[in-house]
Amino acid sequence: MDFYKISSNDFEKKFLELNCDKSGAKIMAKKSQLHHLYIKNMHVGAANILKQDALSIGAELAVPTGVITAKEKYVDGILIGTSKHFEILARKELSQPFGLKALAKELKSFIKPLNNKVQIMGVVNANDDSFFSGSRLKGEAAVKKMIQMKEDGADIIDLGGVSSRPGSAKVDPKEELARVKPIIDLISKEKLYNELEFSIDSYEPLVVDYALSNGFSITNDITGLANSEIAKITAKYDAKVVIMHMQGTPQDMQNDPKYDNVMLEVDQFFKERIAVAKDAGIKDEDIILDVGIGFGKTLEHNLMLLNNMDSFLHLGHEVLLGASRKSMIDKIVPSTPSERLPGTLAIHLEGINKGARIIRCHDVKEHFQAIKVHQAIKNI
Repeated sequence: MDFYKISSNDFEKKFLELNCDKSGAKIMAKKSQLHHLYIKNMHVGAANILKQDALSIGAELAVPTGVITAKEKYVDGILIGTSKHFEILARKELSQPFGLKALAKELKSFIKPLNNKVQIMGVVNANDDSFFSGSRLKGEAAVKKMIQMKEDGADIIDLGGVSSRPGSAKVDPKEELARVKPIIDLISKEKLYNELEFSIDSYEPLVVDYALSNGFSITNDITGLANSEIAKITAKYDAKVVIMHMQGTPQDMQNDPKYDNVMLEVDQFFKERIAVAKDAGIKDEDIILDVGIGFGKTLEHNLMLLNNMDSFLHLGHEVLLGASRKSMIDKIVPSTPSERLPGTLAIHLEGINKGARIIRCHDVKEHFQAIKVHQAIKNI
């Protein structure tokens, strides 16, 4: 008898390859994926009940010492279990007190299976002050670059006319439109929107309306629908929206970003802005979430969000990740924007492992190759 340890993104596929029963393969797949759910401010009564219920089915709840004697009224804990364990606990805790009913209703949302399709969003900027000079293009040169990006593997092109780097200056909406309009007009004239999707990186109604009326199909709003008019315009054109989290504004966001808990605060922000999008008429499947790497975050905040990005999948929407050549890489390994492609690829591939399914980047060809190789390894 010989043996070796295996790893897989799709254990159901592995079990079927063994010629297991189909229904059995589904059951065993749920037992193969381990989850860790951090629970904050849990009533000590809930902690004791959940601990016993978890242990009774082979799961576990890590809690501080003193919980059994109710030393503290509220505690934090980490629930450890497989997808099958979470499904069972979602039923068991529905009848329990101390807030466990609310937890039960949420548990299953954290174990949804991932889709495997990853899309690449190429970046083109029509302004002269974006932090990476390689993305700055105008007119026909910009359109030529977009066509090249498509050939290199891009599914979406994101066009912006204003820099959002830390400390960047505000721009009049008319000036912003003047920068992107020639490119939008060429895209519309050539009907390039029939070949790939176009996204407008703007939070100005004037600019968003013009882009969506000329074949663009995604609004990429770094303010996360702070202006509800953007949501209404997006809904009017039956377009998609990227809701990004940012603390502060580009002018002041990196002055001294602080969070009590960055994961919970970003999660709450998304819930509020998803409600704004839906109220405006944007379809559930057209909402995309972006944690906003580098937008009002320290390196530690960015790393926490990246390492736990799959938590946001419980909200039921695709997650976009855009860390292309950003300064967080410089804080780990000192480097200029032109030297940060390796760090970018490392972040984005790990982001895919954590559930990101749209990757916003400057280097499409390199990302296409890296993602294809990564998927080949993961899907074997």
